[in-house]
Amino acid sequence: MERAGSWTGSPLIYHAYKSVGEIPDLWQDRGFVNQKEKRGLPSMDRLPGDQQSCSSTDEMRPMDTVRIAAVGAGVVGLSTAVCISKLVPRCSITVISDQFTPETTSDVAAGMLIPPVYPDTPIHKQKQWFKETFDHLFAIANSAEAEDAGVLLVSGWQIFRSIPTEEVPFWADVVLGFRKMTEDELKKFPQHVFGQAFTTLKCEGPAYLPWLEKRLKGSGGLILTRRVEDLWELHPSFDIVVNCSGLGSRQLAGDPKIFPVRGQVLKVQAPWVKHFIRDGSGLTYIYPGISNVTLGGTRQKGDWNLSPDAEISKGILSRCCALEPSLHGACDIREKVGLRPTRPGVRLEKELLAQGSRRLPVVHHYGHGSGGIAMHWGTALEAARLVSECAQALRTPAPKSKL
Repeated sequence: MERAGSWTGSPLIYHAYKSVGEIPDLWQDRGFVNQKEKRGLPSMDRLPGDQQSCSSTDEMRPMDTVRIAAVGAGVVGLSTAVCISKLVPRCSITVISDQFTPETTSDVAAGMLIPPVYPDTPIHKQKQWFKETFDHLFAIANSAEAEDAGVLLVSGWQIFRSIPTEEVPFWADVVLGFRKMTEDELKKFPQHVFGQAFTTLKCEGPAYLPWLEKRLKGSGGLILTRRVEDLWELHPSFDIVVNCSGLGSRQLAGDPKIFPVRGQVLKVQAPWVKHFIRDGSGLTYIYPGISNVTLGGTRQKGDWNLSPDAEISKGILSRCCALEPSLHGACDIREKVGLRPTRPGVRLEKELLAQGSRRLPVVHHYGHGSGGIAMHWGTALEAARLVSECAQALRTPAPKSKL
């Protein structure tokens, strides 16, 4: 059984350390070779972004390298950092988190590209984010990187016990071959009266997150293991902060709108299962992957409990076996629990923090709920554009007074 929890990146597996000395040595394998920096958590005056040439954002010179910190190392934080490294000129990017793969929510997420609907976000914007993510992952799935990145195409069915209000969802023309299920196909599911057949993508966090880390470090990005208690801790070591801390934004951004939605799933060995099956409610699903099959699930709003519940696991297995009886033969069943960082809409906006004469530009990028993987690349591209605007503003000299 595995537990989950924490702040930055909404981690999945929770560890409690009694002292700094107990923190695992992650520096060497995350690209840090300075032996002096390996003693636990560094003080803020020793962050990689520190430079004598720029002690605050107010002193930014037009041609200086802009130092950017991304807080959070789930799929949202890492993809945002990669996009920034590609799209923002003359910058350095450092990902800061107290939890990394394989200890994030993204590592346990089913990873199917079937997006949720965010009530506070225009549909055209959601479709843009989903399409950009689908196109990005589709290119990977059709490349030599597919296995390393954990990205694959999967075909299957979404089935309903009653005809849905929207028979054709907004994402229907983004996935491949979307169509209404035939009567013969529905005979496999006698309790359901309507269904959709299509091919979509599956992105597996345990492979994809290390793949993103590799790309980030390959482009010169740094990764720092540290718990951030306040975004102001990063000033003046960094000029711009990107907040991708998921549920940590309750503390770091003072956001009362974000809340956990508990999810419990089973990871099983059933290599004969080749097609996904998803109940239209989203509460029961069977998602085959590269190395296991994910069975779900739960959607428990406001529940912070990170311990697997045996009764819930029995219910998940029972519901999934009702849809696919061959799962009675599944073996090596593992329970996973995670907390989805949920709010009415993804928060994707700029904010200028101020303390006296100090200024700290922040780009908030969090609150994806169950759509973290389905939307991550599209929202990361938009976050990178906002960071680019902040960087351009820092490089623009302030007008001189005529007095």
